Amino acid sequence: MKNYQILAIALLALSSCGTRTGNNQQAAQPADSAATTTGTAPAEKKLTADMMMKDTIKAGDSVLLTFTVKNNTADSLSFCKWHTPFEPPMSKYLDVKDETGTDADYKGPMAKRIMPPPASSYIKVAGNDSLSVKADLLKSYNITKPGKYTVSYNSQEISGLVVSKSLTFVYLK
Repeated sequence: MKNYQILAIALLALSSCGTRTGNNQQAAQPADSAATTTGTAPAEKKLTADMMMKDTIKAGDSVLLTFTVKNNTADSLSFCKWHTPFEPPMSKYLDVKDETGTDADYKGPMAKRIMPPPASSYIKVAGNDSLSVKADLLKSYNITKPGKYTVSYNSQEISGLVVSKSLTFVYLK
């Protein structure tokens, strides 16, 4: 009888430990950044971001990345500035690879964060507006060898931004 009671308690405990799917951070985001529902179908409102930089960069020059967040909706939306260039270098939010696929060494700090992000870590973007910031990749990445490099954003799940395209540049000595 005791074995059945232990088994029943164990099954009850395990059944309450279901798996969660989807973005776990939406609960921490301000209300204006979450998806809204109209009728029966959800209408996701997302901020997008584009990255731009010169195609060719000479050694000694800054490797400037322009990161632009766009709000293509009429509503104000927010994103978490963590793991974006909107804060000082605190994490490796970009993948910078040479033409052989080798990562450029990240030499910046790696901050440990509390979750969920506090309200002060969000930036609001007005409806049909955009925000831009520039970041010098040489401050955080060891780019020394001449060659072609690819830059891609890897922190969409933290910031909530959708960055669909990577970019390339040639670094010349």
